[in-house]
Amino acid sequence: VRFADLSAVTRSITLEQPISATIMLAEIATDLVRGVLADHPREKTISLLAISVSHLEESAELQLDLPLGLADEKRRPGSRKGLARFGADRAVDKIRERFGKQAVGYGTVALEAARSVPDEFRKLAEKEL
Repeated sequence: VRFADLSAVTRSITLEQPISATIMLAEIATDLVRGVLADHPREKTISLLAISVSHLEESAELQLDLPLGLADEKRRPGSRKGLARFGADRAVDKIRERFGKQAVGYGTVALEAARSVPDEFRKLAEKEL
């Protein structure tokens, strides 16, 4: 994470088990960023966010898990929630293959898009030339 003043911090996590859905990567990254912001409360603006993943596999073998109510159950690929997320990810991939990448996405991304551009730039872009 690089802040507006160009200072930078890094955070990492090593998972005990493989994950099987894109949303899980987004959730893990969000948790790490929240931790960074909590550790640096004076920093309000992030100028760069880099995410790296490693040890990717095309299709890892899946071990089904017993539903034990574990805190990380939704991230465990063999749990009921993990399987549901994997299925949703596959469905999104099929929609994108058929209709294009922009056909479906996260609602939060679409809703945040309007607020992601500074007002000054938005006003300039919306102004008739």
